[in-house]
Order: sequence, then C-alpha cells, then structure tokens
Amino acid sequence: MKQTAEIGVFGGSGFYSLIEGMNELKVETPYGAPSDVLAIGEMAGHRVAFLPRHGKTHALPPHMINYRANVFAMKELGVTRIIAPTAAGSLQGWVKPGDFVVSDQLVDRTNARKDTFYDGPITTHVSFAHPYCPQLRELAIDVIGKQEIPVHERGTVVCIQGPRFSTVAESRWFAAAGWEVINMTQYPEAYLARELEMCYTNIALITDYDVGLEGEEGIEPVTHEGVIKVFNENNERVKRVIKDMVAQMPTKRTCNCGSALQGARLG
Repeated sequence: MKQTAEIGVFGGSGFYSLIEGMNELKVETPYGAPSDVLAIGEMAGHRVAFLPRHGKTHALPPHMINYRANVFAMKELGVTRIIAPTAAGSLQGWVKPGDFVVSDQLVDRTNARKDTFYDGPITTHVSFAHPYCPQLRELAIDVIGKQEIPVHERGTVVCIQGPRFSTVAESRWFAAAGWEVINMTQYPEAYLARELEMCYTNIALITDYDVGLEGEEGIEPVTHEGVIKVFNENNERVKRVIKDMVAQMPTKRTCNCGSALQGARLG
C-alpha cells in the first residue's frame, strides 16, 4: 500500500523524534534523489512526512540541496501543507537571537539554482507576490504566541547563495533595504512549493546577528559555532511549535495556494 501524508516538515535531523510509528521511505523523483529518505508517521492525529533538507548528517550545503526533488517528493506523498523552520540571522538590532520570525516576504539573492518545475513547452508564470501561505502564517503566529516565545509576526527574509556568509557591506545593504532576516535555503524551496500548489510557511529561528551589525553595542559578528549553539538551545521550542501547529491544523484550506496554477499557463 502506498504511504501518504497530509503535512510535510523540512528541518534538521532533531525533528525525527516528533513522529510516532515512523517509517522511512525512499522516494524517487524525475529530478533526482531528495536530500535523504523521508520519515512518515503520525503526529497529533495527522499523517506527517519529514525530510532533513541538508540530509541526516548535514552533508549538503545550502547551494547543493536538490530543492526540486525535496519538494516533489512531498507532493508525491500527497502533502498539501509544508512547515519549514530554518536557522536564520538577524539584519536588525531589534530582531534578537532566540526570537522567532514568521516571514511574510522573501528576496532572492541566489544564483544558478534550479528553481522551477516548468521548463516548457507550456510557459508557466506562477504568482509569487505573497510567498507564504496566509492561513499557515496565522496558525504559526497564534501557536508561537501562546507558547510565550518572542515572535515577530512578519519579516522579509533575504536568501543568499551560501555557503559563505555575507560581507559587512552586503549585510549593511540588506539591512538598509529594511529586511529583517537572512538565510540560505528559503529560495527556491518556498517558490517550488507554490508551483506545486502546496501551502508553505517559514518560521525563522534567529540564531545570530549578521555581520552588518558588527560594532554595535552588545553585538558579536556571526560564527558557525554561535549559530549551532543558539539553534540547539532553541530546538525543543521549535519542535513544540511544530507539534501544536500540526495538532491545530484546519481541515479546510482557505488560502489561494491550492489554485496557484489557475491562469498561470500560456498555451
């Protein structure tokens, strides 16, 4: 019998513990292999599929992730909603390490990533004006707030290519534009989910201040060690948020994510 799931989660390997009766499944896609085997099981009364986007051992740097295979694998299992927590840096002094940001906008600063399922022959232009599902965002904000975790109800995430961090000049440029969050994996993951008409929301866990804030009082420049330390300290909070979101997931989708292809195809 084919295994199916309603909700998908992209994250780190620490999230495996959330899934009860977990089965591991290899999923084949036309775009190659996903980052790892998918774990499928029960969570809070729902069928959930989990995939560590960097692989179980974090062997895949952000620019080497096969985003198309990862998202397509979720779709193949029947997933209609994706919860996607990410470690992220802060571009603004008032967005502090340990805060959560429920992103509402995205800026792509990556290059040469394979970022569409539609290479022709039918030209397809999918609207991405509002990158994140409003229904899932509302649920995330509500759950995080009830858990008394510091949360910013909106924020623009700029996705850089990686694996290197920004220069000071780049970071200050992003901050001057008014953007709040910096990350390496949100694009094209979020857009590919939209192309397949899945709901998608990002919860950015702020692990550090980016280097553009260097020199401001009390702010240390970003280091890999610092990122991992804060992320690990907050891992349990992220897992509680995901579990509560799954438990409270509305039965009906009230957003437009499921009809993203209507009017998008030419020919």
